[in-house]
Amino acid sequence: MKTQQKTRSTFKTEDEERKFWATRSALDFFDVSKAKRASFPNLKPSLKSISIRLPNDMLDEIKILANKRDVPYQSLAKIYLAWGIRAERATLKTS
Repeated sequence: MKTQQKTRSTFKTEDEERKFWATRSALDFFDVSKAKRASFPNLKPSLKSISIRLPNDMLDEIKILANKRDVPYQSLAKIYLAWGIRAERATLKTS
């Protein structure tokens, strides 16, 4: 059973578009039968592995804190790095 493809509306404001999509499905606006599987053979991962040396007590503390939050310790370390970078940038903007 083939569904008829609807035409897409144009919107004057983001609120108007938000209200429109709140009651409709994007699947009503394109023909799924014509979809093709995408292939990205040259896509590079956006993460880069690095090696960092930390004092044992610092690493142990990160692991304890990560365990309390139920997150991997490397993820918590990335969060802390992001906070430090954000704080440093804020300091540089105000000086």
